[in-house]
Amino acid sequence: MTQERARGWWEEHRGLLLPALLDIAELEYHAVELATSTTTHIPGLLQTEEHARAVFDNADPQLPGPDLMARLSLRLRRQEVLKRDLPPMYESVIHEAALCMQFGGPKVARAQLDHIVEQSERDRITVRVIPFAAGGFPGAGQSFTYAGAAVPQLDTVQLDSSHGSMLLDSDMQLRRYRGLLERLRMLALPVGESRDFIRSIAHDL
Repeated sequence: MTQERARGWWEEHRGLLLPALLDIAELEYHAVELATSTTTHIPGLLQTEEHARAVFDNADPQLPGPDLMARLSLRLRRQEVLKRDLPPMYESVIHEAALCMQFGGPKVARAQLDHIVEQSERDRITVRVIPFAAGGFPGAGQSFTYAGAAVPQLDTVQLDSSHGSMLLDSDMQLRRYRGLLERLRMLALPVGESRDFIRSIAHDL
């Protein structure tokens, strides 16, 4: 890692949070394209503060107050990558299951869904939904982010799991996840239908 990269804003959290969490922030910051697939959680870059707090409140093992606040601060700061003058292209494929999870209760969940619709209407942000009606699909048991770099050889995949985060960057692994993204896109609803689908879930809460 170069000295310039080591001075990123995430270094403020060094010693307070696991290095793997800071790696995610750095990965997103330097990406020119980001694509995520999630099944049971709303992607971190699209979470409202109230939703994110509720997610961390349900962490296992339970997070002490200072740790929860540090994670919340990091998550909200990460979202600034989508607010830059020239943000990375961001695409999110979200399963209906994630949209139906009511972290924080119906009011928080409704505000979260409205926020996703609002964000999806911004330039350079694309959100598609895989409905339950699509049936089974590849990669259903995992959430991941594909971070496209300025040089394709530096692309990286970040995997989420209950045991922490993992980064993959071999040619074979990158090809696998590029292919998986294509299959997920084909299963997901078109952008306009996805927005309407999210609105309908929010309306029913």
